[in-house]
Amino acid sequence: MMLINDDGSSNNKGYHRLVSVSVFLFLLPSSVVSFFGPFASDNNALDKGFNLLETASKVVPQGRIVQTAKGGLNLVWNRMMAELAPQDKSGAYQRPSYTTSTAVSSLSNERGRYHVYVGNPCPWCHRVRLVLALRSITSDIGMTMLEDNPMKASRGGWVFDDTTPNKRDPLGCNDLRELYDKLSPGYKGRCTAPLLIDLKNQKMVSNESSDIIRMLNSFASSSSSSDNLDLYPSELKDTIDETNEWVYTLLNNGCYRCGFATKQGAYDEASQDVRSGLEKCESILSHQKYITGTVFTESDVFLLPTLLRYDGAYAPLFRAGGVHKRIQADYPNVHEYMKRCWNEFDLQTTIDIQDATSSYYKQLFPLNPGGLLPTPITPNDIGLE
Repeated sequence: MMLINDDGSSNNKGYHRLVSVSVFLFLLPSSVVSFFGPFASDNNALDKGFNLLETASKVVPQGRIVQTAKGGLNLVWNRMMAELAPQDKSGAYQRPSYTTSTAVSSLSNERGRYHVYVGNPCPWCHRVRLVLALRSITSDIGMTMLEDNPMKASRGGWVFDDTTPNKRDPLGCNDLRELYDKLSPGYKGRCTAPLLIDLKNQKMVSNESSDIIRMLNSFASSSSSSDNLDLYPSELKDTIDETNEWVYTLLNNGCYRCGFATKQGAYDEASQDVRSGLEKCESILSHQKYITGTVFTESDVFLLPTLLRYDGAYAPLFRAGGVHKRIQADYPNVHEYMKRCWNEFDLQTTIDIQDATSSYYKQLFPLNPGGLLPTPITPNDIGLE
């Protein structure tokens, strides 16, 4: 279809201009729309937006308006997703690596020398918090809780809060980027957490969670009452390494590959991986207490942060394994394992589930552009208490 000038000639420019205006109005920020107010003169009338489909469709086919608007929105969404989560050509999320490490295999057993930075929503940070609590070394290793606030951060999302003691940076920085610049001038890459630093030498030790928890496992607590739980016993090292590999691929990263996929094939592959991982856990936990056997190990530290966020964020928001899947309903052995660990090891001290799951909806704007937050999920809602 084309627009016709008064003299009867075609006006393709006018047609394309109208389509462009239609798309612009669809994409116009809600803040601008609210500034001008609704077009309806009656304050009690329904808000019908710009009423484009009823008015513009008289001269432009409705299908063309919808198709163009969808194309524009999809273009914007894809660009925002690529900024948030780098993609390959298949639309599959490729986790970037910005690891910094001083190649330290073990830490010096000096109380107060080391400090970790962790954020409650982050599953990789949760690994570190679990090890600190399980090995009773929270009085030996300092910890700062990061606030997830990309609006305040100069880069990334992690900032400090000077008004709260456990959220204050001992080195006086305002956000994680400033800390990275202070300890590693010229650093290029994302400023990620968890981060382990050496306060004595004013250097970063590592920002890779798997390296950090291995180092913390070798740290000897100064507490005489500590039982020095070994999460990486020599007789289980091969089993732990093998388990860590599939837990990471299928579940830890699998859930993120679902949420950050931008093409159907990439999502389908990732979703199947998540299902396979959960089914494998269900089978293993049907005949043993923990994921590698009779004792709690590093592999359980890999697994639990993902499981505890699954029902509240990964299934409904990331569509990991399908939006209808829930551990409590679909994987009874996995759920019993979660409940047992939650109560046996007081895991509630290592995570605020409501805050952690809500953060995904607040901060991952491309996945939740409307900004609506679901009713917060509690430990009781997922059958842990």
